[in-house]
Amino acid sequence: MSKRPADNSDLVGRQLGDYEILRRLGKGGMAEVYLAEQNSLKRKVAVKVLRSEFASDEGYVRRFQNEARAVASLVHANIVQIYEVGCIDGVHFLAQEYVPGQTLKQLVTRNGPLPIPQAVSILRQVASALSRASQNKMVHRDIKPENILLTSSGEAKVADFGLARVVSDENADMTQIGMTMGTPLYMSPEQVEGRPLDPRSDIYSCGVMAFYMLTGSPPFQGDTPLNIAVQHLQSEPPDLLELREELPPDLCTLVRKMLAKKPDDRFSSANHLLRDLRALSVDGLENHPLEDSLVESSSMDTSAHALDATIELQSIMATQTMLLQKNKRNVNWALPIMTAIALLLGAGLARLTWSGPLLAGSSKLEKQANAPAQWAAAATIHTESAWKTVEEYFPAEAGTTNEYWCRSAKHQLANLYVDQGRLDEAYELYSYLASLNPSEREFVAIGTAGQAIVHHLRGEKEPERRKVALAYPMQQHLRDQKVLEDIERLAEELGIRDQLDRAEDGSRERRPSNG
Repeated sequence: MSKRPADNSDLVGRQLGDYEILRRLGKGGMAEVYLAEQNSLKRKVAVKVLRSEFASDEGYVRRFQNEARAVASLVHANIVQIYEVGCIDGVHFLAQEYVPGQTLKQLVTRNGPLPIPQAVSILRQVASALSRASQNKMVHRDIKPENILLTSSGEAKVADFGLARVVSDENADMTQIGMTMGTPLYMSPEQVEGRPLDPRSDIYSCGVMAFYMLTGSPPFQGDTPLNIAVQHLQSEPPDLLELREELPPDLCTLVRKMLAKKPDDRFSSANHLLRDLRALSVDGLENHPLEDSLVESSSMDTSAHALDATIELQSIMATQTMLLQKNKRNVNWALPIMTAIALLLGAGLARLTWSGPLLAGSSKLEKQANAPAQWAAAATIHTESAWKTVEEYFPAEAGTTNEYWCRSAKHQLANLYVDQGRLDEAYELYSYLASLNPSEREFVAIGTAGQAIVHHLRGEKEPERRKVALAYPMQQHLRDQKVLEDIERLAEELGIRDQLDRAEDGSRERRPSNG
């Protein structure tokens, strides 16, 4: 008989067997994930803990343990490894590989549609992982950007096999738990209908994810999960070439095949998908030794292979200074726009090669060709040390171009500090940006908005009110959609949005006409 479930509301600072819980990393539907130190091996691990409200339900406990059993048998560079599963003092947990960096969801949210070589590289690696899983007759059932972790080396790792099941599993109870769980945005038609699943279901979900990487949005969207689910069953996805005309036609055809409504019309296996992915001609992408071995031999142990991901990041180096000088206030230097313009110009500059250790923080980001390329490299990794290399290698005082990218790096670093709960450090950077010359409208706006958000997180109502009132009229200069939405929400919560809207309307009426 299992022990009575413990209260898992705050495990930070506690010792769980060999693991010292350091801080919480995130929370899911069934479990919470913590960063921990494994004392015996002196290494950082991620500890996933079944939430206490589910720990008394034997079905959920078995499903939680099923994740560990499923993944423990999979040794692959692109799958998050499980180290241990156990129950201590009523706390059900599993210890797994800690992958610093960011999720694919975070990368696309921050940067928009990915450069084609990067998207294809990630897609290949996920296909490699799914091919390995299918060798064990496993279906992941929840492939989505949030479950793809990205390391500083450019490696993609598939996480969260919590819904995984062995295709031949005859345990009816186990297969019913969470049968239709998953994310509606990425569900296959057969998953929506609750029909039996095989690896082709994961291929469909992977196709939805590929569409998301290449366009910045999933193919089907709606107001309710039901609306989205119906589209998976009945609607054809939008034409990729119409949304992004520089995409290789062969890649668009491949993604459309992955998104076929009928499983028989998709790739028959992840292995076949991987072969077609490797046959694509994509400038700036080199084949991975890991992919070669997986296609050639399904029984090869891939754990010893190092992954060397080479990504060709396009930039508009030839035009950046001219644009900055010509109309600085209207330049939106987001990486996706840089990439799109560069592709149209045929520029293949600023090669970024990710090599070396697989875990973020184990080596310093190398110097790139110039400040925009350094920023692009840092954006892919999104760590404190990476963002700091922009100003370290390309000091702001060296010129207008460097100055812009150093300030943009400070903005991203401040956002990272907020995500990590380091509010004092975030506020210092936001204050620096807010104090710039008023002509630097984009950075002054983001700095002021950032100050307001930090005050909100601290519960400081009056300072929050003052900063929101300052930031609200600057909305047209806020390039970050999430920050823009946050400021609007805070103004609404503070009860001052109508007042600020009226003030802005009055300000517009008083402005002299240009006609």
